[in-house]
Amino acid sequence: MIRLRPRRIRLVCWTSAAVLLVVFSLVATSLTGPTGDGYGTFQRGDQIAMIGLGVFGALGFLLFTRPRVEADARGVRVRNVVGSYELPWEVVRGVRFDRGAPWASLELHDDDLLPMVALQAADKELAVEGVRALRRLHRAHQALLA
Repeated sequence: MIRLRPRRIRLVCWTSAAVLLVVFSLVATSLTGPTGDGYGTFQRGDQIAMIGLGVFGALGFLLFTRPRVEADARGVRVRNVVGSYELPWEVVRGVRFDRGAPWASLELHDDDLLPMVALQAADKELAVEGVRALRRLHRAHQALLA
């Protein structure tokens, strides 16, 4: 069983989410007194709303930590930022990681390409080892069929 997740993007997203939450919380604490033109005043609800916006923004960043690839002798399961796929090895023609591509992809027998966002070029050697491991599983499955 192989489980692969991106490293660098997870670190960036968790850090960005924390910074965004801190910034929105600091802005919320500074929302006091009258507004600039004097027609209104900031209330407790405005501060809570600002913190809520920070929470939603942080959760948006954390969506990018969702990608994962799991594979075993039966098939491969790909979970991207939006959408998940479970494929048997029979429908996979090959595992591609083209030069200059931001992430690896599965080439399917119907000529579709399924991106695997979990295997990102930014992770360098970790991504290369992940692609090699997936190729070994794919070759082992093809050898069983032959």
